[in-house]
Amino acid sequence: MLDLIVRGDAGDVGVEDGRIAALGPELAGPARCELDARGLLVLPGAVDVHVHLNDPGRADWEGFATGTAALAAGGTTTFVDMPLNSTPPTVDGAGFDAKLRAAEGVARVDFALWGGLVPGDPDRLDELAARGVVGFKAFMSATGMPEFAAADDLTLYDGLRRAARLGLPVAVHAESDAITAGLAARAAAAGRRTMRDYLDSRPAIAETEAIARAIHLAEETGAALHVVHVSTGRGAVLVAEARARGVDVSCETCPHYLALTGEDAERLGAVAKCAPPLRSADERETLWDALRAGRIGMVASDHSPAPPELKRDDDAFASWGGIMGCQTLYAVVLTEALERGLAPADVGRLVATAPARRFRLAGKGLLEVGADADLALVDPTATGPLRADELRYRHRTSPFVGRDLGCRVVRTLLRGVDVGAGAAPRGRLVRPAPA
Repeated sequence: MLDLIVRGDAGDVGVEDGRIAALGPELAGPARCELDARGLLVLPGAVDVHVHLNDPGRADWEGFATGTAALAAGGTTTFVDMPLNSTPPTVDGAGFDAKLRAAEGVARVDFALWGGLVPGDPDRLDELAARGVVGFKAFMSATGMPEFAAADDLTLYDGLRRAARLGLPVAVHAESDAITAGLAARAAAAGRRTMRDYLDSRPAIAETEAIARAIHLAEETGAALHVVHVSTGRGAVLVAEARARGVDVSCETCPHYLALTGEDAERLGAVAKCAPPLRSADERETLWDALRAGRIGMVASDHSPAPPELKRDDDAFASWGGIMGCQTLYAVVLTEALERGLAPADVGRLVATAPARRFRLAGKGLLEVGADADLALVDPTATGPLRADELRYRHRTSPFVGRDLGCRVVRTLLRGVDVGAGAAPRGRLVRPAPA
């Protein structure tokens, strides 16, 4: 007997022991429970591979309790937590263990962990690999966090060589520190501190120069490379060209680059500050072109929260640079994608299937027999502006508040069980499958 049948317009999903056991029209059952999802989009639970939660040490920014409640509310069933912004950061075995302790028994959805690639003892990467990180994250520009230093070129080169031996990818925040820091210093000397000044201090060339440099190092070392939060069409072209000549490189973009522009940042202020910054409307459309063409393979939220007092509107350079967006990953991307002629299945591939495949999260991001029964049920008729009281973040702010959305996630199932409001935490650590 099946545990659950989800009845949908495009077919039914049968669930047994937390996995998809059957797919097809009008499944006969029997089942212990049935869920009527007719009229809804039945999509694979999102696999958000770029999330900053701040347990342990900074749970007042965003901890596993509130962050994973928001992820569950938005249709995400698996996320990968970034290694900085917690104390200690996840840069060695002890940091991994501390992060895992903070998540266990608290996380509502499944999770994996990134390790950090920072200057220092390279043997720490082996410690992290042995514990099951999906890969190593490095910053090519200043992080703003003294305990997580940027990787200079030698650190990145050595780290890529070690990662290649360990069979794990390196993810890079690709911006040229020389360009961005230099332009920021010029702005400060001239007393220019507005959001427009901040946007101008991080031009597209700062991103594309760093992407090209990271690709060159990855090509030389034979390592797998992943470029996070690509904000320019040219950046995506560099990745695609390298992939075409055999480099093992992928990239992601984020909902805020697909929906918002620099003009929105000027209008909204610090709540819309991020790095790389929001770009022009024309640049936004080059990202959609890259998604259609396959140059960008996935979308992740880069949810990067901070207490409101760190989001300053009086000084754009001093304000915390991060956008809160993990709860709206599916809703924003679906809204924007459907307006541009993409299908819901395309969005499912971008936010669930492709990231799970790239980072070897077996059984995740798929609607197929044998996969985990991780589902996002989306109401395409639940339209209207996003309200702050819908958010489950610790601090209920987002640049998407007030923005019209074309849908809402109404139910999220993790291994066949509803993980919505009031549900007991049941998230567990997911390690990458062998290469």
